[in-house]
Amino acid sequence: MDDRSDHRTEIRDFLAGRRAKITPERAGLPTSTRRRVPGLRREEVAVLAGVSTEWYTRLEKGHISGVSEDVLAAVARALELSEDERTYLFDLARAARPARRAPSHRRDVEVPPRTQWMLDSITMSAAFVRDGRLDVIAHNALGRALHAPMFDSRAAADGRGRPNFARYHFLDPGSRDFFVDWEGGATATVALLRAEAGREPHDRVLRELIGELSTVSADFRTLWAAHDVRLRHEGVKRLQHPEVGHLKLTYQSLDLPVSQRAVHSLNLYTAEPGSTSEERLKLLASLAATPAPTPTSEPTDRPR
Repeated sequence: MDDRSDHRTEIRDFLAGRRAKITPERAGLPTSTRRRVPGLRREEVAVLAGVSTEWYTRLEKGHISGVSEDVLAAVARALELSEDERTYLFDLARAARPARRAPSHRRDVEVPPRTQWMLDSITMSAAFVRDGRLDVIAHNALGRALHAPMFDSRAAADGRGRPNFARYHFLDPGSRDFFVDWEGGATATVALLRAEAGREPHDRVLRELIGELSTVSADFRTLWAAHDVRLRHEGVKRLQHPEVGHLKLTYQSLDLPVSQRAVHSLNLYTAEPGSTSEERLKLLASLAATPAPTPTSEPTDRPR
C-alpha cells in the first residue's frame, strides 16, 4: 500500500469513526427504529454540513484534496469535532494537496544551550522537552529523577538512546506499575502520536515507530484504531515512584519553538503546595541534587 492509499484510509477511518459517535437525537434529526449504523448516516452528515450526499461520500472515502476550508469547517461542525480533531482534519487535508516539490524529510533539531540553561534553573519542578514523536530530548535533574524508570528502561530508548514515552508505555511492562492510571496515559500517548502523524505525514521515523508499536502491542493497535487525537497533554498525573512512593502531580505542556520548522513541547510537573506529594517531590529533588559518592581506591599494602 502506497502513501496516498494510506492517507485515504486515515481520512476514511477518522471521519467514519467520528460519524459513528453522534446519534440522530444529539444532532437534532428525526429518528427511526430501522438503522443499520450506530451513529449518523452519510446522507445525514451531508445535510448537516450543507453538501450533497455524493460529495460527502467521496470525502469520507479519502478524496480530500482541493476541498475548501469553509467546507471542511462545515463538516467539522456537523461531526461536532473538538478543536484538536478539527486541527487534525485540516492537517490531513493539507497533507493531501499535491506538493509542488518533493516533501522534505524532517530533521531532528536539538535544543539550543539556552534552553538547557532554562531547564537547569528550574529546581522545584520536574521539567523536560519532548518532540512530536514523544522522545525526551532535554531535561533537568528532577525531570530525570522523576522519570527514572523510563530513563533506565532499554525498551523505552529510541534509536539514539533517548527515552520515548510511547515505547515505555507499550514495550516495558514496568510502566503499568509506574503510571497509576496506565490506561488513561496510554490513551493520551496514542492520541498525541495520532496528531503528530497528521502534522508530519512524511516523517519516516515516526511511521516506523507507529509500525513497530502496532506490530508488538495489541493495546497500541486497539487505541490507534480509535483515531482519537490530542494536541497537548496536561492535567493531573499519579505516579508510583520507586524511591519516594506515590506522587500526585499537576503537569502543563507548552509549545517551545526551537527552529523555523520544529516546535517541541516544554513539560512541567509540580505538586500542590503543602501536600504530601510536595514533600516527596522535594525529597526526590534533594536526592537528584546529591552527587553520587566517588569510589576511593583501597590501599594496595593492606595487611592480610
